[in-house]
Amino acid sequence: MSGVGEILKAVGDFGLFQKRLVLLTVVPCFSVAFHQFCQLFMVPHLPHRCDTSWIRAVGPNLTEEEQLNLTLPRDVDGEFEQCSRYSPVDWDLGSIMEYGLNTTEKCIDGWVYPSAQPPSLLTEFDLVCDRRDLDDVSQAIYMLGLFLGCMIFGPLSDRIGRRPVVLISISLQALFGVGIAFVPHFYVYMAFRCVVGASVTGITMSMLALATEWIGVTSRPTAVLVSHCCFAIGQMILAGLSYGIRHWRLLQIAGSAPIFAFFFYTQVLPESPRWLVTKGRIEEAKKALQKAASTNKHTIPPELLEQLKPEGQTKSGSILDLFRKKHLLKVTLIMSCAWFVNSLVYYGLSLNVANFGLDIYLTQLAFGAVEIPARVGCIFILQRFGRKKPQAILMLLSGLVCLIISGIPEDQSVVITILAITGKFTASSAFSTSYVYTAELFPTVIRQTGVGLCSMAARVSGILAPLILLLGQYHRVIPMAIFGGVPMVGGLLCFLLPETQGTELADDIGDINHPEVHENANSTSEKGDMKGKGGQVNESTKTTYF
Repeated sequence: MSGVGEILKAVGDFGLFQKRLVLLTVVPCFSVAFHQFCQLFMVPHLPHRCDTSWIRAVGPNLTEEEQLNLTLPRDVDGEFEQCSRYSPVDWDLGSIMEYGLNTTEKCIDGWVYPSAQPPSLLTEFDLVCDRRDLDDVSQAIYMLGLFLGCMIFGPLSDRIGRRPVVLISISLQALFGVGIAFVPHFYVYMAFRCVVGASVTGITMSMLALATEWIGVTSRPTAVLVSHCCFAIGQMILAGLSYGIRHWRLLQIAGSAPIFAFFFYTQVLPESPRWLVTKGRIEEAKKALQKAASTNKHTIPPELLEQLKPEGQTKSGSILDLFRKKHLLKVTLIMSCAWFVNSLVYYGLSLNVANFGLDIYLTQLAFGAVEIPARVGCIFILQRFGRKKPQAILMLLSGLVCLIISGIPEDQSVVITILAITGKFTASSAFSTSYVYTAELFPTVIRQTGVGLCSMAARVSGILAPLILLLGQYHRVIPMAIFGGVPMVGGLLCFLLPETQGTELADDIGDINHPEVHENANSTSEKGDMKGKGGQVNESTKTTYF
């Protein structure tokens, strides 16, 4: 439609300008990784017991052991109960020691934790006993923020542009990320985390669109997946940061404050020329492309720039277009399912890092480290085998690994952790493939809306993942059986998708209305007789058709 693809070839598919842009897109990935998984280290597993200091009023000289023996019941293993105590009585110490206490109650006066432990979310907000599920609920609330970010920032990015949404999201993440460190109540903490989650989605989706729409076909997967590698490095940094900073408020500040440095984006972050053209802002698109060409030390032929105009009036896309068009409907449903499955497995493993039996810091470090070869390897896989087959096979493998984990005895912590790392490898590769694949399947006018809708499906499963982990209270096999079974269905559905390797991005919905054009384009291009205006190859013959 617009000829932007041909001009980008003259600008340079992956020159200095695009490399700088990739650098700008990857830097926020470090903070995104922190916010995704920081809570895992803020709620450590600590021994706790009911506060029974009431007995000190009648027996001030009791030792701690005597106090506990008199005031705490024991479980079937002979250990002190952590969530109940004997009810206080108005007796003297002699009567208590002679007759003992029998009536039990919940920990009305709070809990006592090891005195040497630094403040954590668990100790400060008493996330134990009846409140222990608030940890997983809070993770679900954060995922809800990611979901709301998809609903808000996806369509907003298609309406006002990629650049403004990135800047808005960075501002929200900076303010609320640091603000979390000063919250007085856990429910305020959850509300702030929800906003941060929304900002994370705004950054990742709009950065993805910028990278996809500025970079040529051959280098596009490399650019997108480099940012995913930086996300993996961010997870490794989180492991070291959380190991060195055990105070949860200081850790929150250390992980959130650096985002303020990204406000220089207001001066250097470009807008997508494809988006500008779809909005009829041709002169702005020309200036952006000429600036990129100058940075790359290339020159755009004037006659090529003159062709930079929509063929007639470009109609803005809406979410309804994804369901009106038969081919877009199929892509939307299948890719939404793929994102749902990928997110379920990815977060099901990532949020369960503390329950695999090994040191949480080493496991997190391994989880981050394994993503780097997974993301880098995905670049070569996509270039060699396309998009469709890797997407399907990687999802099937991630599900298979989870099913195997569900059959391993609980005491085999090393084997379980190795399998979990393997599952994280395949899930990370599948997730990276989804990002590249989805951005190529949707046309520019509704690309962010389409990606946002698929991301919403991922966020729904992200909300469900920590809640599914709660089912482990009934049987440890249930969560992993769910995380393993669902990807099998999603992986098989992906075989129904079209292949997009080597195709130019579609700009308008009309570019994908005629599937037969793609077949004809392949044959006629070999004969060299399909030309557009000015002798240029018609860009519509290289768009993605279904």
